[in-house]
Amino acid sequence: MWILAILPFALQALGMAFDEGYFHIRRGLPRWERIGHPIDTCSVLLCMGFLLFIPFSSLTLTIYIALAIFSSILVTKDEFVHKEYCPAWENWLHAVLFTLHPITLTCAGFMWPVVQDVEVTPWIARWLNHKEALRLFLQMQFGAMLFFLGYQIIFWNVIWKEKPVLKQ
Repeated sequence: MWILAILPFALQALGMAFDEGYFHIRRGLPRWERIGHPIDTCSVLLCMGFLLFIPFSSLTLTIYIALAIFSSILVTKDEFVHKEYCPAWENWLHAVLFTLHPITLTCAGFMWPVVQDVEVTPWIARWLNHKEALRLFLQMQFGAMLFFLGYQIIFWNVIWKEKPVLKQ
C-alpha cells in the first residue's frame, strides 16, 4: 500500500522530464527562467531536507506545512509570463505539475513521522507500512533533486548557448 504514496512523485518526475526534455529544450529558456527554476527546486529541497534532518514534532510539522505552502505558491510565480513564451500544451503540463506539487509534499509529510519511528494513527501505519523503503525513497528523492538542481544551474547557465526563445 505504501507504493501509492510514491506514485505522485513518479508522475511529477515524468511531467518534469517531459517539460524539461521537450518543451524547454525546444524553446530555450530566457534568463528569468534560468534563474527562477533553480529557485523553485531549492524550495522543494528545503522541504525534503527538513523532513530528512529535522526531528518530527507538532512545532516542526507546522513549520513544514508553512514551507510546503510557500513552495507550492513559489513554483507558480512564472505563470504570468509563461503565457507569452509557452505553447498551450506546455501551459497545460505546468497546470498538472502545479496540482502534483502540493500532493507530493503532503505525501512526503505523511512519510516523515513514519520514517522517524513516531507513533502515527492506525490508518497511516497501515498505508505507510514499509519504514525502511520510505526512508530510502526520501533520501533518494533528495539526492535526485540535488542532481536536478546542479543540472539546472550548469546546463542552462553554463552549457546552453543563447538561442531565441520561441512560442511554439
